[in-house]
Amino acid sequence: MGTRRLVIQLQLLCSLVLVSVSASTSASFSVSLEHQPIPMAPVNYVAASRLRRLAVEFFDCYENITLADISMEMNQDPRALPSAQDLECLADLMLLTENLGSAKIWALRMIDSWGSLPSGVLYGNLRDLGNYDECLKVDHAVSTSHSVRGKYCFAKVSLASSISSLLSMKAAVCFPASCSAAHMDTMLRRLFEKLLNVEISSDLQLVDESTCRTAERKPYDGLTIFTIVVLSVLCALMVLSTLYDYLFIEDQKQFSPLVKAFSARANSRVLFRIVDTKSSPNIIDCLHGMRCLSFIWVVYGHDYLVAAMGPNLNLIQAFTWTKSAYSMLIQYGVYSVDTFFFLSGLLLVVIALRTMERTKGKLNIPMMYLHRYLRLTPVLAMAILIYMKILPISGDGPLYGSVTFDNYTICEQTWYWSLLYVQNYATDTICLGHSWYLAVDMQLYIISPLLLIALYKWGKKGAAAISVLMLLLAAGLFITMVIGKHSIFSHTSDAMPTIYFSTHTRASPYLVGILFGYFLHANRGVAVKLNRTVVSLGWLISLALLFTCIFSLYGYHNNNKALPIVNEAFNLTLTRIAWPLGLCWVVFACMHGYGGLANSFLSSPLWQPLSKLSYSAYIFHMFIESLNGGITRTNTFFSDYQVMLRFWGDFGLTLLLAFFVYILIEAPFGNLENLLLSTHRTKKKQPDLDAQQKTVGAIEAPATDSTPAPALVTISPLPEVRTKEKPTNN
Repeated sequence: MGTRRLVIQLQLLCSLVLVSVSASTSASFSVSLEHQPIPMAPVNYVAASRLRRLAVEFFDCYENITLADISMEMNQDPRALPSAQDLECLADLMLLTENLGSAKIWALRMIDSWGSLPSGVLYGNLRDLGNYDECLKVDHAVSTSHSVRGKYCFAKVSLASSISSLLSMKAAVCFPASCSAAHMDTMLRRLFEKLLNVEISSDLQLVDESTCRTAERKPYDGLTIFTIVVLSVLCALMVLSTLYDYLFIEDQKQFSPLVKAFSARANSRVLFRIVDTKSSPNIIDCLHGMRCLSFIWVVYGHDYLVAAMGPNLNLIQAFTWTKSAYSMLIQYGVYSVDTFFFLSGLLLVVIALRTMERTKGKLNIPMMYLHRYLRLTPVLAMAILIYMKILPISGDGPLYGSVTFDNYTICEQTWYWSLLYVQNYATDTICLGHSWYLAVDMQLYIISPLLLIALYKWGKKGAAAISVLMLLLAAGLFITMVIGKHSIFSHTSDAMPTIYFSTHTRASPYLVGILFGYFLHANRGVAVKLNRTVVSLGWLISLALLFTCIFSLYGYHNNNKALPIVNEAFNLTLTRIAWPLGLCWVVFACMHGYGGLANSFLSSPLWQPLSKLSYSAYIFHMFIESLNGGITRTNTFFSDYQVMLRFWGDFGLTLLLAFFVYILIEAPFGNLENLLLSTHRTKKKQPDLDAQQKTVGAIEAPATDSTPAPALVTISPLPEVRTKEKPTNN
């Protein structure tokens, strides 16, 4: 009994520490809870407070544990025979109870790792993670063939199951690994019913095996080994090529293109080379800054999702945050993707129409498609393998695998849809959730030759036809939302695949980009002189459009008003056109000297390396965010500043990983594509790989023409643009 009192004192001390920390945290941040309390009756709260010393209560209740205590079947039918696992679990629990009485350190560590009722439940702190590593490191040898090892799980107590399943407290528990989740569920159910004086429904599962972790790791399967081997081979090729380049190559022109393709030294030169913005008429300086800022916006917004899924101490404040004006920048960060689509259409037309003029309207359409597929697919294919097989073994933690954006195990069934770029239509379970964007971009690229031919042959009439097409698609989006009651604002289940992922509903920014690109092409070389009033008016209209898109629904969020579906349909339909229209002025003003500080910032050459990394960074940024979110060991505090701290860490690691992917996969395969497709170009001398970057890297559309990573190859789906060509008037 002396040991039991020692344990109780230990648990009381821990509880006091947690309460003091919770109190100091609450004093530092003032939030009104009067309007959004946790729906929990005072009587239930007082009863639940008995669970603060959960481990003590448990071992006090089961001091003399029997088979009937751990097996629901034997409790209902005493004649039922126990299974081997029942007997092993009982033996380990009896040994644990006995060793607690004799103050064995391994037994004390097992109960010391338990969680308790979280401090600040009424403030939204609903999870106590206990001590994950302390539980898993328990390994007490009983005999040469058997050891008692720790098994970490979450026990759930519902606060208001009739309102939401999310309103439940979760506390970490640590049992012998020989016990199953069903054993824990049976014992904890009886304990909670006794302490809370309530009857818990048999339909409510208190302990789920999916939340349990042990120190034992599964052996690698064949696909995991294959992925590791492929990455190792690529690393070996990169290291050997780089060493050969560094030690033996003095004249880069004598460097074998096949070996140079894998050289990190050569590819890094390309990556960090700052291109002279005056080297080509196709260069639009400010686009690098626009695409980089849009990518930063994507990462920042996803970090808020990770933070929201974390074990926050202040869930109430997180709900309050959604009503703030600042939160609109995050909740409507989806316009960053519309920026990518706008840039994609703009760059395509600016480059293609110049080329078609010299080739008299000819397009090598099969080569366009082949080039695009070979540029995108190597990085995407490796990403599928890495997310599916490398991410699960890259980290560990009580929340690992749950603080994530997708269930990457579904890639085993749907990976081929992603490699065909039809995943946004072909399946409801997309392998990599954010790869929907690649599918939409690819599908728009496939139909782009028709639009380019229309613009080349019919000029303004073709532009008018594209405008009508855009309006028809916008009308289709409106009708689909109103008739089908598809609401992104209200989070209806079918809104994302129908409204968000579909190409025909996301085409408006792309078509605006195409029309604006045609406008720039038709007026190239024309001197534009605007007075101060017109420039000021242009900026006012542009900023009004952009800010209206972001903040137009702020009143509904702030007042918890329901948004009528007709209003939402109007808003979404019009803002998908208004946002790229606002960007048109930004680009136009920066090109013609009316951008001021905006142009100086967006056109900074420092954006160019990040712009080249943005495709790999976009594909792999969720790897970093899922990894860092999953390895969390303690509760977190939700605030804008805390998310900003998380963002800089995630963003920095994302860039490092993107650089590694670039020199390991993206650049080498881009160079190999150059060597492969160059065999189809006869009577043309292959230019030096480094020299080509001075033009193509600056003017070619990004790897996706929207998540830019300028190409590493001279072979383009379109004939090469001459950098010294002087612009001529139509």
